[in-house]
Amino acid sequence: MTTPVIGLTTYREDAAWGVWEQPADLLPTQYAAAVEATGGLPLLLPTLGQPGAADTVVSRLDGLVISGGADVDPGRYGAEPHERTAGWRPDRDAWELALLDAAAAAGLPVLGVCRGMQLMAVHAGGELDQHTPDLVDHEEHSPGGDAFGAVAVTTVAGTVVSGLVGESVSVNCHHHQSVRSHPGFVSAAHAADGTLEAMEAPGGRFCVAVQWHPETAADVGLLAGLVRAAAAYAQSRR
Repeated sequence: MTTPVIGLTTYREDAAWGVWEQPADLLPTQYAAAVEATGGLPLLLPTLGQPGAADTVVSRLDGLVISGGADVDPGRYGAEPHERTAGWRPDRDAWELALLDAAAAAGLPVLGVCRGMQLMAVHAGGELDQHTPDLVDHEEHSPGGDAFGAVAVTTVAGTVVSGLVGESVSVNCHHHQSVRSHPGFVSAAHAADGTLEAMEAPGGRFCVAVQWHPETAADVGLLAGLVRAAAAYAQSRR
């Protein structure tokens, strides 16, 4: 069986390496390493803006990961920015939304990670809570700096997420925003404080999103599930 190609969206940031300091397309190595470890072939996707690029890229993929990163532009869901909302990238939002359009049209398996889950909710016509600590009165989902919050998550019985990670799991989170509404998706996991931590589209297509970072954990069940779905997708196209 051909190894499925998994596209991973990237950050476009100013970066420094060697003698260079300039804009670069970046992604933590853990993403690619986790895809490779579960049998996939990772392919990093830079942010593109030309018409038709998303359709062309998706036609060459077997699966897609919408990666973590900066806040989604609140204008995308008709909201004014919260004082703690910052760093949104209109070019990345537009590119990833176009990828989600193309993926939906092609039936491509998709996994959203952290920001990826939030963007998938917005793509579906949903809204975000722009600063989760305002709702739950703690910072456990994103303790600050480069540290992950350890969050206990309970999954919803019968969901794809539950089948991949079990009834409960401790996950690594780094999100100060969360999904308020998610048309077309069903809830798949919650934290003890009620925060939605996973959602998925009903039906046969693998279309799953989580607020946590599965690429950072030894148990990469979610990425393994994506890779299996991508392998089946690749086989169906031949």
